[in-house]
Amino acid sequence: MSSLSLEEKLAAANLVPQARVYLELMNQQPSIVNLEPHVIREALQSIPKPQFELPALKSIEDKKINVKGNEQITVRIYTPEGEGPFPLVVYYHGGGWVIGDLETANESCHLLAHNAQVIVVSVDYRLSPEYKFPTPFNDSYTALQWVAENAVELNGSVSKMFVAGDSAGGNLSAAVSLRSKQENGPAIAGQILIYPVTALDYNTESYQLFENGFGLDKDLMIWFGNHYIRNEEDTKAPYIAPLYANDLTGLPPAFVIAVENDVLRDEGQAYAKKLENAGIKVEERLEEGLVHGYFTNYAMFGENIENTITAINRFIKSKI
Repeated sequence: MSSLSLEEKLAAANLVPQARVYLELMNQQPSIVNLEPHVIREALQSIPKPQFELPALKSIEDKKINVKGNEQITVRIYTPEGEGPFPLVVYYHGGGWVIGDLETANESCHLLAHNAQVIVVSVDYRLSPEYKFPTPFNDSYTALQWVAENAVELNGSVSKMFVAGDSAGGNLSAAVSLRSKQENGPAIAGQILIYPVTALDYNTESYQLFENGFGLDKDLMIWFGNHYIRNEEDTKAPYIAPLYANDLTGLPPAFVIAVENDVLRDEGQAYAKKLENAGIKVEERLEEGLVHGYFTNYAMFGENIENTITAINRFIKSKI
């Protein structure tokens, strides 16, 4: 398949119609790998964001929390209607640790809170390369600690606390789960890893199959990774590449969602297998016909997002 042109690869791929439309639009855009991150962020923020009619929640609140370095980050708290106390989901957005903010996964977090009847706390961790590893990771862990410490005030149940995230956010979810186990930190009832980054090798079969034109190109993923790491040794650090962690025993149950047409597919599935081999209860889901990034693109993939959230809801209910 590698000798085929991009047009031939796309024609041969198993893609749902909305994924084909999405990729057609994406592949008309210039590559961002030659641009500075702040330029890309400014450009993304200048694009008008569509407004959607979403089901009512009791409240959506942005709150500042303190992090290392006498700085603050923002978390967005989505609280469903009802009595509570509710299960808690600490959510980390994607964007390669370089782009993305609270708006990136806004609709998905909103729907997750409503459909699963959980409080979602979305974390606006600081971004690379201005803040390289371990700062985004430390922010993510600090937010987890904050949610655990403030569970009662949030009307949440600290014994029913989950972590979740997509892409780089899935990586952060896996990493904070590792750290919380190693440091006897907050108890996590389950980790929900949506097409997570679990290594920075860029050499799996799925990287070869979907290297260009499928929503997350190999060179873009390398660009993201190089902005996040401080040096070559970081590429094998377990909190960056959980696939290389020596000991996965004792981690929370995991729900690992991979996407069929995605460079990250194989490493997500490999991490699920490694968790299973360590005795962790793992549920896997392969989103057939879809592409990287679908979970936070409600305009294009609303029905797919809702189907995934239904599966996430089942996982959460099975763990509480």
